Amino acid sequence: MNINSGDQPDGTTTSLQEAVPFDVRHLSEQQLAALGVSRIAYVKPVMVNGMQGFAIHAADGTPMAVAGDRDVAVAAVAQHEMLAVSVH
Repeated sequence: MNINSGDQPDGTTTSLQEAVPFDVRHLSEQQLAALGVSRIAYVKPVMVNGMQGFAIHAADGTPMAVAGDRDVAVAAVAQHEMLAVSVH
């Protein structure tokens, strides 16, 4: 299978531009957890050692970092080419 040609194992070809439609209401827990993992990070206020901070988590909930300021947290997410989403 040549990744550039769009050849499929069954001999059919598809364009890399073709989108495969799917119904998000029928995603498994694993598919939902993986959705956006590499593109979305959540920023939420937290208390760390008695001080206000902002935790950065991957879309699957994996802790990634803590910043002292919300703007710094959002900038760190953007620097890694991810989209920051606030969690309250």
